Parts: sequence; C-alpha cells; structure tokens
Amino acid sequence: MPAESGNVRSAIVQGSVNSSRRGRRSPTMGGMPLNDMPWWRWRTNVRSALHMLSAPAFQQQCWLAGLEGYGDVTDAVYRLVEDTWLDNWSAEKYVGTIFRDAQEASLVDLAVLRVLKIMHQVGADAPVSAYLEHHAWPEAVRAAREAHARLAANDGEDPDVEPRSLDVIRNLTRSA
Repeated sequence: MPAESGNVRSAIVQGSVNSSRRGRRSPTMGGMPLNDMPWWRWRTNVRSALHMLSAPAFQQQCWLAGLEGYGDVTDAVYRLVEDTWLDNWSAEKYVGTIFRDAQEASLVDLAVLRVLKIMHQVGADAPVSAYLEHHAWPEAVRAAREAHARLAANDGEDPDVEPRSLDVIRNLTRSA
C-alpha cells in the first residue's frame, strides 16, 4: 500500500463526520437510505474494486492492455481495503453500515483474503500479468465475483454490466 495511506485514512475519517448530509440529491443509494448507510461511499469503492477484480475480460482488455482510467490490480486492492481496513479486520465489523448482512461480509472477507494472499506473494508493484498468471488468480476472481454479484443484487443493480471508470466512481462518491 502507498505510504500516504495513513494520511488518506486520517483525512477520510475526519471528513466522514459530514458525509451523511441529506437533501441535495436522492436520499437513497441502490435502494438503501443514506442515513442507514453512513459509509455508502466506502461501499461504492468496495463494490467497484470487487467488480474489477471479478471480471477476467475486463482485466485483459483494460488492465493488461494498460487502458487509461481504470487503474490496475494494486489500485483495486487499495480501494478495497483503504478506508475499510479489511486487510486488518473482518468485514463482519461493518454489517449494518457498509454491508447489509453477514453473507455479504463473509463473501467480501473471502475475496479480500484471496486477493491479498496473491498480492503478498507477487508484490504490490508487480505487473498486471504476474497477478493474472498466478495459479490462485482464478479462485480469487471467483471469490470476488461472488461478493460483487451479491452486493450488486442487494443494491438492485446488474452485476454483469462493465466496470465503471475511476472518474465515474469519483463522481459517484462526490455526489449526494
């Protein structure tokens, strides 16, 4: 993880006090009231990361090809664990906030553990091909897919649409 991670966490935690402002836009995100999901921005980042990690065609066409605007594997892992600290504790801690139920949390935990294990083996700065060629990558993709599909379905969204660019994710998490 980048060295500025602690500073980013600190700024986000301090900024999260006002993150549940209401009235400017829709009072829901994916059907869940914003006041029931104070960390909906974190859910958006987790979902985006899981979506990218769960899509082999996307990984080939965007990450491996070096397409601008979608980051890379390390960026997706960073979005997955940066604000949530899912690299330090279970997603179960966030049931009722980021995650709707224990099944979502369990699926996310499994995906995080599988992806992080590979990241630790190949290194955070490894080329995309090192991840995609890793013998355990298909299982990590499968775990990410299960988690992504569950979260998307629970939010009333199609899990099979193409992953959104990082600019779109930034715009989504700035609004509301």
